[in-house]
Amino acid sequence: MAVSLRLTRMGSKKRPFYRIVVIDSRSKRDGRYIELVGTYNPLTGERKVDLEKTLKWLNEGAKPSDTVRDLLSKEGIMKTFHEQRKK
Repeated sequence: MAVSLRLTRMGSKKRPFYRIVVIDSRSKRDGRYIELVGTYNPLTGERKVDLEKTLKWLNEGAKPSDTVRDLLSKEGIMKTFHEQRKK
């Protein structure tokens, strides 16, 4: 099963709110996900990501989408992941 980290849209019309989820890459955008690892609110720029869960899934081979990769980079999680891989 190919697993990816991507955004699932929540919120109402013109008030988006996203969950960062681990999901089978063949599933729908808002389909059933495996695990919730964080949230992102583009209106306020607020983002919360669980470091341990995210690193666990990245180490197991989950591929982040481009947007999620940018969010994780801003949180410093991608740097931590790459440093772990080098050791």
